[in-house]
Amino acid sequence: MRHLRKRYYDAFAGYYDRFVAFHSRDARDGLRSFLSGRVPVQEGDFVLDICTGTGTLLGFLRQKVGPTGLVVGLDFSPGMLKVCKMKVGKHADIALLQSDAARLPFKDNCFSALTCSHAFYELKGKTQQQMLREAARVLKPGKPLFIMEHDLPENPLIRMLLYIRLLSMGTRQAVTTLRHEKEVLQKHFAHVEKVTTPGRRSKIMVCRN
Repeated sequence: MRHLRKRYYDAFAGYYDRFVAFHSRDARDGLRSFLSGRVPVQEGDFVLDICTGTGTLLGFLRQKVGPTGLVVGLDFSPGMLKVCKMKVGKHADIALLQSDAARLPFKDNCFSALTCSHAFYELKGKTQQQMLREAARVLKPGKPLFIMEHDLPENPLIRMLLYIRLLSMGTRQAVTTLRHEKEVLQKHFAHVEKVTTPGRRSKIMVCRN
């Protein structure tokens, strides 16, 4: 099953950016700019982008941590990382890593912030809870995890398309999480705040311990 999911994301990599832009009405990456603007990091900090996909957020984060910092983009799909590599180019302060979000290959308390954009709901089964536990482990004390996700669309057609895509991956859990994300996140983080993005088609859940 894991192999099939990886092949699904490898095939979807070429269309991913257009799907997110269509649903969020964000053809110019304004949402990623909005998200990075809220991440409280400074020059020299280390930031991890979990399930980085095609890496749209990495360039925005790189501008914040500067040449003495590091932005790590992690994804389990080689197809996504291939597109990501072409998009971000070669920079000493950006590292791309193929790995599982449920088993982050980092020491405890090593990142000043974590981000996860339009990917958390798609994690299946225990992987979702394992990712949150791992996120809490690798974050420095008091530092935040930012999860940006689609909010439930008001337009029935767009809502149906979102549901179809989530269900096509073989999990109903994504729909449940979509409706009850705060309760899910509070199992691992003491403080959870919801921020509505411009356009109100996406939201950011800010999680801290």
